[in-house]
Amino acid sequence: MNDRRFSRRGALGLLGAAGAAVALPGCGSSVGGGSGDGGGGGGGGSVKIGLIIPQAGVYAPVGADLKRGWDLWLERNGGKLGDHPVSTVVGDEGESPQTGVPAVQKLIQNDRCDILVGVVSSSTALGVRDMVIESKKLLLISNAGAVDITGKAASPYLWRTSFTNNQVSAAMGRHLASQGFKDAVYTIAPDYAAGAESLAAFAKAFQAGGGTIAGSAKPPFGKTQDYQPFLSAIRASGAKATFCFFAGAEAVAFVKQYSQFGLAGAIPLYGTGFLTEGGVLPAQGDAALGVQTTLHYSSELDNQANKDFVAAYQARYNEAPTCYAVQTWDAALVLNRALKSAGGLDGDSVSKALGSVGTIDDSPRGPWSFDGQSPKQKFYLRKVDKRDGRYVNTVLADLGELARDA
Repeated sequence: MNDRRFSRRGALGLLGAAGAAVALPGCGSSVGGGSGDGGGGGGGGSVKIGLIIPQAGVYAPVGADLKRGWDLWLERNGGKLGDHPVSTVVGDEGESPQTGVPAVQKLIQNDRCDILVGVVSSSTALGVRDMVIESKKLLLISNAGAVDITGKAASPYLWRTSFTNNQVSAAMGRHLASQGFKDAVYTIAPDYAAGAESLAAFAKAFQAGGGTIAGSAKPPFGKTQDYQPFLSAIRASGAKATFCFFAGAEAVAFVKQYSQFGLAGAIPLYGTGFLTEGGVLPAQGDAALGVQTTLHYSSELDNQANKDFVAAYQARYNEAPTCYAVQTWDAALVLNRALKSAGGLDGDSVSKALGSVGTIDDSPRGPWSFDGQSPKQKFYLRKVDKRDGRYVNTVLADLGELARDA
């Protein structure tokens, strides 16, 4: 629990104070009102960005990665978006809407931010949706995956550069079914919005391909430390494989206990990529070897944009990047394009410009485009290997593109 990598990226923590103003290097002051008059064509005036990330709690490590991706993009691009000098104000999302909603309210009303970026939790994203719409500010989500946030009837002020929970889980369900895996699978995820959507999407895709579900469980989110009762249920179910959705400290605990309970050798473990992403992987150690996941990114992707990104990230932070960092790097990337042509910094102008950015062909994850207001993107099958003393998510296969409502 005191290992630095684990405590920074995976450990449960105490809730911290609400958002503090942080000025990025070379990005000007974060004090004062929003630019408001931001002008057209990317010229004139600064732009104030409200970066919403958890700074304490179960997902604080994810928040740290989001901020790293944002900071790195600005550092390497002159601290500007669309020729606007950028100031960033950080709001502490915490780990629930009870902390996330007040943080967003402060960014909108007190800090007068022009544009909002970030949000890790689906519950928080859903909790702030109405507030954002009423403010007519644009919120560009760089993690939360709840489908309804940017669904078919979504507000023009809500966009995302991450994923939908449906996409990530459906990718694995389709893959297993396509490989002729018809044996029963047990599914398990924490009892909250993202977990429920993930299990439902996997089951729908897997059953459509002829697979069957042996059983399902939803441990209490953020409260479960001993998974033995659930592991016993998996063993007793007759399942030939397990599919799960876990992240952060819960991912570490579940993977290690799954191995210790003796299930790894008999019932292969599959999951969404968050299960083995980032600092949780070295914390899981050998218990994670052989675990297969699906995700829209791996630091091992062989494309030039990713090679350049990985090199820059490792040089800056001395660690391999994660999907969380890429998602916020891409948020800056698309805002940079949009603000070059937007008629202003108001939500309507930025939303209209985002709708015209076209294919993002220089992302580390590979080319993607907006399907409505969420990414249509490739997903990859990954397997945990150990290489030169470090654990990596090796890319086994390109599973093709999945749209928002996969």
